[in-house]
Amino acid sequence: MDGTIPAGPTLDDDSWSVAGLSFRSRLIVGTGRYKDLEETGAAIEASGAEIVTVAVRRVNLGDPGAPMLQDYVDPKKYTYLPNTAGCFTAQDAVRTLRLAREAGGWNLVKLEVLGPPPFLYPDMRATFEALEALIKDGFQVMVYCSDDPIAAKRLEEMGAVAVMPLGAPIGSGLGIQNPVMIRAIIENAKVPVLVDAGVGTASDAALAMELGCDAVLMNSAIAHARRPVLMARAMKAAVEAGRLAFLAGRMPKQHQADPSSPLDKGVLGRN
Repeated sequence: MDGTIPAGPTLDDDSWSVAGLSFRSRLIVGTGRYKDLEETGAAIEASGAEIVTVAVRRVNLGDPGAPMLQDYVDPKKYTYLPNTAGCFTAQDAVRTLRLAREAGGWNLVKLEVLGPPPFLYPDMRATFEALEALIKDGFQVMVYCSDDPIAAKRLEEMGAVAVMPLGAPIGSGLGIQNPVMIRAIIENAKVPVLVDAGVGTASDAALAMELGCDAVLMNSAIAHARRPVLMARAMKAAVEAGRLAFLAGRMPKQHQADPSSPLDKGVLGRN
């Protein structure tokens, strides 16, 4: 042996899978709320994301006479994930995704059904109803949900290919408010778990990954930053750092000091 210590896991061979598709990037980003499509494309490229969410109700996917997302975010380079942002009933969500499949052939989709303002919290009763219909239609569904381990497990058992508990209310930027329950969801899941909604800055994304999430989804945290492209770079680095920290295994927490150098004068110099 040459005396070197193996570095352990790296991100070079680290990937995650959903619905039979494998990805290297653990950052998923949205395509809305930017000042224009040019900025959208630049920020997404800087993020290193491989999956982008598309709000079917709000984005032009079929009118060639209007600016089109596809011209700035190449669907041959990125996996489009149609979602039901802005839907408040199960029926509306199911209808929206059926139309998306007709327009673009997408089968892997993101379901979200929101409750009323001001919190727009996931309406889980309507979410269960919509998921049941979409599964019957043959969709592969990633589901936005409350940070409730029981609800998340039920979604998995119904056939969801991933569960996506919120970190905090949509667009709030408050960060992960309930890490204990997010961790409980992860520990009990057999499908990917992604924090979705509430991320505000890079440390929030890193925390999600340190908890053991498979990936993080965000939109407002990048699009609403003063410099979105720079924030996209920060989020890419944060997700990678958090993932490495999770793989490395953090030191135990304790409630007293433990000096890195012994205090006994007789053993000074030993570390």
